[in-house]
Amino acid sequence: MPRQIDLIRASKLSSNMMQFAAKGALSVPPDENIEILVYLAKHNKIFGDLARLTLAGWDEKASLAAASDPKTPREVLDYLVSPENLRPKLLPALVENPSVAESELAKFALSASQESIAVLLQSPRVRASAGILDSLKSNPYLKADGAATIARLLNANETQAPNLPVTDLALQAPTAASVDEATSPENPLQRPDEAGDVPHEAGDVPDEAVSAYLAIHATEISQEQDKPFQPVGGIVELLGADSVPVSENPVSENKEMSQIAGSTEQAAAGAAGSSAAAAGAKRATGAVAQPAHRDNAVQKINRLDVKGRIQLAMKGNKEERSILIRDGTKVVALAVLDAPKLSDGEVEKFALQKNVLEAVLRQIPLKRRFMKNYIVVRNLVSNPRTPLDLGLGLMKHLLTQDLKNISANKEVSETVRKLALKMYKQKLEMANKK
Repeated sequence: MPRQIDLIRASKLSSNMMQFAAKGALSVPPDENIEILVYLAKHNKIFGDLARLTLAGWDEKASLAAASDPKTPREVLDYLVSPENLRPKLLPALVENPSVAESELAKFALSASQESIAVLLQSPRVRASAGILDSLKSNPYLKADGAATIARLLNANETQAPNLPVTDLALQAPTAASVDEATSPENPLQRPDEAGDVPHEAGDVPDEAVSAYLAIHATEISQEQDKPFQPVGGIVELLGADSVPVSENPVSENKEMSQIAGSTEQAAAGAAGSSAAAAGAKRATGAVAQPAHRDNAVQKINRLDVKGRIQLAMKGNKEERSILIRDGTKVVALAVLDAPKLSDGEVEKFALQKNVLEAVLRQIPLKRRFMKNYIVVRNLVSNPRTPLDLGLGLMKHLLTQDLKNISANKEVSETVRKLALKMYKQKLEMANKK
C-alpha cells in the first residue's frame, strides 16, 4: 500500500484529504506526518500556508524526534534549520544531526541570534568546522568574546583564513561596545554624518574584508559571475529621467546605459572647457578631458563583472555604493551593506528606497548597528516595498506620531495602516491613563 506522502506528491488525494493533511490530521506515523507537512509547506500553493502554520505549532516532542533522527529526509531537516522556521529548542539536536548539511548550518550561522550563537559555539561539530566558524565571524550579532572564541578555535584547527588577524574581525562582526563608542554623542566626530562618508581612501579598506565576503558567498558568485550590471528600476531612473531623453524604440539595458553615460560624458566635457570654442577644438582632436566625478561612475560599474562590483561595493565611495545598492544581482547589492565605510545616513536612505531588491531590505535589520538607528527602523516600516512580515515586526518600535503618520500613508499596504492605527490608539489610551 502506498504511503500518503507518495499519494500527495502524485496529486492523488481529494481536496478534503489535502486539507486534513495540511492540518496534520491524517492517520499516519509521526515521521510521515511531518514529512507531509514540510512537502506541502514548500511545494503546495493552496495548502502551503496552512501547513506552515501547523508546523509552527507542531508537537515539540515529535519535532525533536525528527530533528535528532539521521534518517529524517533532507528536505525536512533543511526546513527545520532554516532561520525563518527554526524553533530554538530544536537547534542543539539539528546541529549534531549528521544528516543536516554543513552548508545549511553555515547559512544559518550568518544571521543567528545571540542565543543561537551560544548554542552553536557549544557544539563539538561547529567547533571543529572551519566553514561554520567562518560564517559565524560575519554574524552582526557576534560579540567580542564570541569573536575571540572563534579565532582560538580556528587557530586550534589550523584552518584560520590567511592574513586575517583577530583585530580585523570587528570589520565583519561589529560588537555592541564598538558601535556604541563610534556613535556616542560624546564622540560625534567618529560617526559619519548624514551628508557624507568618513574621509577614507579606497585603499583604507583591507583586502581581507573583501576576501572574506568573496569566500562566504563563493557559490552565489560562481552562479552569477557573468551577470551584467542591471539596476533595479532601470538605468533611466538611476540617472534621472529629467536629464535623459528616453527613446521610444526598445533597446537593451546595457546599450541604453552606454548611450546615456556617453552623452553625460560629452556634456560634462563641454562644460569643463574654458570656452565653447576651446571645447570644440578639443573634441575635434579627440583630446577631451574627462571629468573626475559623476561622468564615468555608471560606465565604470558597467564594465565590471560580479567580483569586480563586489570589490567596488566594499571599497568604493558613497556615489558608487548608491548605484550598486540597486544592482539586480543580490550578492553585489548585499556587499554594499558590508562596506566598512558605509554611513548611517546612507542606510537611512536605502531603507526608504523602492528601487532595491527585497533582499536588501531584509538584510538591513540583521545588522545590529543599523537597528540602533531609529530613522532606519521608521523608514523600513514606511517603505511600501518592505516585506509585510518585516514591516509588521518593526512597527512596535515606532513612536506615537510616526504610527499616526503611517496609518494615513496610502502607499503602504492596508494591513500595515490598520495595525499602525491600532497601535497608535493603544499608545494614546496608555498615555491618557497615566
